[in-house]
Amino acid sequence: MRITVVGAGVVGLATALVLEERGHEVRVVASASGEGTTSAVAGAVWFPYRAGPPHKVTAWAARTREWLEGLAGEPAAGVDVLTGYEITLDEEWPWWASAVHVDRAPAPVAGAPVAWRYAAPRVVPALFLPWLAAKLRAPIERRAVTELAAEPCDLVINCTGLAARELARDELLTPLLGQIVVVAPGGVDRTITVSDDRDPDAMFYLIPRRDELVLGGCSRPWPPGAPPEIDPAIRARILAQARALGLPIGEVIRDRAGLRPYRLEVRLEHEPGVPRVIHNYGHGGAGFTLCRGCAEDVAALVHRYSVSEPPL
Repeated sequence: MRITVVGAGVVGLATALVLEERGHEVRVVASASGEGTTSAVAGAVWFPYRAGPPHKVTAWAARTREWLEGLAGEPAAGVDVLTGYEITLDEEWPWWASAVHVDRAPAPVAGAPVAWRYAAPRVVPALFLPWLAAKLRAPIERRAVTELAAEPCDLVINCTGLAARELARDELLTPLLGQIVVVAPGGVDRTITVSDDRDPDAMFYLIPRRDELVLGGCSRPWPPGAPPEIDPAIRARILAQARALGLPIGEVIRDRAGLRPYRLEVRLEHEPGVPRVIHNYGHGGAGFTLCRGCAEDVAALVHRYSVSEPPL
């Protein structure tokens, strides 16, 4: 089938790749790619954050984790498997524990006795996004799409993230501001990633990349249509938390801010009344965590459509 994937973030590129693997003729159309996407700003570590519904998210996350771990042997892909630690006040097993082996372990930072420990694939977006794009047969076509059903193809897959609020007229999709501080590695152990969720209003995470560290963060509701802005107070708070946890970070390199495409539930379905349009958006803070699993479910919907079965 001739399929147009709209959107060139990690979800769109992963979807296009899976569809090509299933034998379809695919082109990716997007108004932005690479550094111009929300995916480029993401911490990009495997962790099911701000996405639902839980039973589907854990299944998508498990399949994506397996795929990412398999890519860790390809240096150009920018994927490494780290040891993740989630520090919480809650001693109940994490809701996402069915997606990965989890155990209790001493926390690798000051001021926290124990944490949930798990294997955490981490992606370097500046490497991974071009690597994915290069895997596709056709180059990304840079143009804006204003009407999904008008695309000249057999099927259209909407992977536009936050832009789907207007394109799919979906007011359930809302922007959440995320802000990070990128610093030099200093003396931090770059084989571990840490999230501290003890204070929901002052979330913190450490994500090492190959030559730098990503420190976050925040998750604040943001006015639809407004561009993200860097808040110096958030920056100061993130750096203070890193020091309080005893992390020997290096000097600040840059600040980044972006908007997560949040929805209570990921929308992965045919457009009602227009089955040749399939939506795949609303992944919140978990685009890199869910991309492959969601792409495989999109491919299953495409197969059903191609053999004239009614959409689920």
